[in-house]
Amino acid sequence: MPVLDKKPVAARINVLSSFLERHIGLNSKDQNQCLNVLGHADLAQFISEIVPADILDSSPPKGSFPEGCSELQALDELRLIAVQNCVRRSLIGLGYHGTATPAAIHRYVLENPGWYTAYTPYQAEISQGRLEALFNFQTLISELTGLPISNASLLDEATAAAEAMSLAFAINKSSDRSRFLVDSDVLPQTLAVLRTRAEPLGICLEVSEPRLFELNDEVFGILLQLPGRSGKLWDPSDVIAKSHNVDALVTVAIDPLAQVLLAPVGDLGVDIAVGSVQRFGVPMAFGGPHAAFFATKEIFKRQIPGRLVGQSVDADGEPALRLALQTREQHIRRDKATSNICTAQVLLAVIASFYAVHHGPSGLRSIALKVLRFRAQLENCLIQLGYSLVKMVRFDTVEVFADNALEVHKLAEEEGVNLRVLPLGASVNDAKGFGITFDELTDQKELDTLHKILANAIGKPIESVEITNFNLESLLPEIPLRTKNWLTQPAFNLHHSETEFLRYIQRLVAQDFSLIHGMIPLGSCTMKLNAAAELAPISWREFSALHPFAPIDQSKGYQKLVLDLESWLALLTGFAGVSLQPNAGSQGEFAGLLVIRAWHKSRGDFHRNVCLIPTSAHGTNPASAVMAGFKVVPITCDEYGNIDLEDLAKKAEAHSSQLAALMVTYPSTHGVFEPRIRDICDVVHLHGGQVYLDGANLNAQVGLCKPGSYGADVCHLNLHKTFCIPHGGGGPGVGPIAVAAHLISYLPGHPLANCGGNQGIGAISAAPFGSAGILPISWMYLRMMGAEGLRQASSIAMLSANYIAHRLNPFYPVLFKGLKGLVAHECILDLRPLKKIAGIEVDDIAKRLMDYGFHAPTVSWPVAGTLMVEPTESESLEELDRFCEAMISIRAEIKAIELGDFDALDNPLKRAPHTLGAVTAEEWDRPYSRAKAAFPLIEQRKNKFWPAVARIDNAYGDRNLVCSCNTFEEFNEL
Repeated sequence: MPVLDKKPVAARINVLSSFLERHIGLNSKDQNQCLNVLGHADLAQFISEIVPADILDSSPPKGSFPEGCSELQALDELRLIAVQNCVRRSLIGLGYHGTATPAAIHRYVLENPGWYTAYTPYQAEISQGRLEALFNFQTLISELTGLPISNASLLDEATAAAEAMSLAFAINKSSDRSRFLVDSDVLPQTLAVLRTRAEPLGICLEVSEPRLFELNDEVFGILLQLPGRSGKLWDPSDVIAKSHNVDALVTVAIDPLAQVLLAPVGDLGVDIAVGSVQRFGVPMAFGGPHAAFFATKEIFKRQIPGRLVGQSVDADGEPALRLALQTREQHIRRDKATSNICTAQVLLAVIASFYAVHHGPSGLRSIALKVLRFRAQLENCLIQLGYSLVKMVRFDTVEVFADNALEVHKLAEEEGVNLRVLPLGASVNDAKGFGITFDELTDQKELDTLHKILANAIGKPIESVEITNFNLESLLPEIPLRTKNWLTQPAFNLHHSETEFLRYIQRLVAQDFSLIHGMIPLGSCTMKLNAAAELAPISWREFSALHPFAPIDQSKGYQKLVLDLESWLALLTGFAGVSLQPNAGSQGEFAGLLVIRAWHKSRGDFHRNVCLIPTSAHGTNPASAVMAGFKVVPITCDEYGNIDLEDLAKKAEAHSSQLAALMVTYPSTHGVFEPRIRDICDVVHLHGGQVYLDGANLNAQVGLCKPGSYGADVCHLNLHKTFCIPHGGGGPGVGPIAVAAHLISYLPGHPLANCGGNQGIGAISAAPFGSAGILPISWMYLRMMGAEGLRQASSIAMLSANYIAHRLNPFYPVLFKGLKGLVAHECILDLRPLKKIAGIEVDDIAKRLMDYGFHAPTVSWPVAGTLMVEPTESESLEELDRFCEAMISIRAEIKAIELGDFDALDNPLKRAPHTLGAVTAEEWDRPYSRAKAAFPLIEQRKNKFWPAVARIDNAYGDRNLVCSCNTFEEFNEL
């Protein structure tokens, strides 16, 4: 018998190939060619012309930062970390449940780069696939809740509940109402996030049993949990009616699986329904990412947070989907925004929607009934064995307080089962009770194991327990139940064979442009390579199947992973501490500002409430500042796009005693390194303020300069931008914060985990480490790149951006440049003159780029009428040139309009994009050729991505808002 080689795979490979060479798109020859075009001798000299000398590091991070390595070596090392996690069967519940992701969804969605490398569907004509999947998601939520308007997902259940509280507060703000009443049976993480959100806004949070709520004209809203943390179900109709009598809005946090059986809460009069679809096929993943939902009445459609998919029509009169009511975006409303949410959980919402398509309404009902049946059997077991149970109607959970609780937990541990420890937050050794929550994975064998544990713990024999009369009404007495057919839309009833299901998934993804098709040159969004080796570990069971509140000794692998990332990110940014809890960039902004606020309060500076924000800042910055309780004071920018230092000094002086913080994006949102960033920080510190640095543009800094070293006190990092977590069609995201030493004590904590500082602010997200399940992606990226590789990546990102700026500047002037005529990692192309000379808008160019096989750069932000281009370090010279040639060719088309060769209104730009159906139609009535429309570049005849629909009429869709699918009856009438 041969002897097995037990050494790691990497140790058995003679030659280890470098990951760096695959991540960076420009080889050494291409780099030299770009440098020659730009007139520079070498890369280091080129970078020294861009990054201010007083902040440029001469060498990459030292200390404990690892050197780069191959994919195989990194995977081997991460596997050794993963196996330190002990994955046991967790029946803890508390909003996190075992679930079975259908294999077809796992393979064709979760692991399909066509789904996970797409961007937010702002360019809807090339995003119809994921828009339809999100439309299905919204339909599912509306059908579950009985509420007509549902958004396309939020971050997690706790933050969704906080968004509901904020909406209710904003609507009633003029009436001086400040009390918000919360169900005492609410999930603990939800209550923690509510407390964090409420305090800066002056909201008085009161927790009690709902039937004891003291309702009066000071109450603006209430939150119920149905079923409650304890599993309790009850009819809330009376409480809802009494709340409405005092004009308080009612929010209910629901379990979507329970809602399959229960009467839709909208039918009971609820104003807002929130929750998480984690148990619809999305792994627990140590707490995230998971898609939350937010459904409400139509009257609140303009206040609903996040994104909303609506149906409209295209230029050919065909149905088409797009994001509706986009004027609600934060970069337009700024400090008037109702929310700072900028990241959804699109990929997870898509998975959940396909889960519903896969099972259909009857399949979902079967799963819910199975869970209910096993819960009923468990109750009978407990009663038969003599355990004392509080009499109540339950769905999937039973909580028991008993003298033998410690023994129950001990025996469960021996069987490889985690139960909920009661009271919450206690250690097992201090347990006074236990909780058991069933889920989709529960079967008769598991119930028998629990029966044995409970019997042995109490010292009684096991007797068979059967439910002879399984009747829904008898198991859920006096509970309003669902009586009407639901989820009758074709999407949820026509794709139940795997053949049809697979074809449906592939038909949708074929309508989406992603990084598999070409560059997505979005400024400020950093659409770089999401390598397969980085994504592979998120499917490992050791990472995907762990409950976030499992005993701490079962998560040693995650603890190591978190420690590595916190350490590496701190080294890269020059800060002393990091929190990975914020699960989006917007949440990182909010967390960073709350940390600053807490520090001021600890020093007795309760009066510091002014936040200075440049007019060039990211749109979420002002909204985050208002959420954190600050008053926003804008700072102007000069003609070069830099912060006006004179205006900053003047405003800082005027508000000196109240100054709390400055929010600055660096490099600036205008795509340049402001030369006086140290002076900017010094001015703020001189007046007692703190500097918050928005790290959205960190891809120009990693390995080259450190925010913590040149004056920033807090920085949020977008792991879904700079550190390779894919955008997933608009989410998931991770937005950790890094802080200076004096702020470490204030990093966010969590009620059910040991994390954060000793004076930490409250929880920011539902899970202690936010979207922990995708942290392995960034770990792999950092481990494979190493410090030198990261420095190289930042340098090449700036080289590529300047190459594009140089090539396109003669055709589209670059709006902002640094002191030496160079940009940072992105450039802004000024298209505004084209409107005057040819009647061409920026949107016309964005749509025409689709015909050339490109996703448009960022449109009209931060300056209206411009395109902001960020190529990243991952694109090849061939792709950079292809984009430049497309833009130059479009400029020639615009010139033809100027000269009268094209009609001013009927030309390839105004009629773009051109669909396959339009080009192959029997009749062609346009004054330019079909070839010009569809194949503006010769090579496209062999490789063409076709837009799924023609140009969409957004205004029509907003006037005729449709946010869910047609039923079979409505479908047949079309």
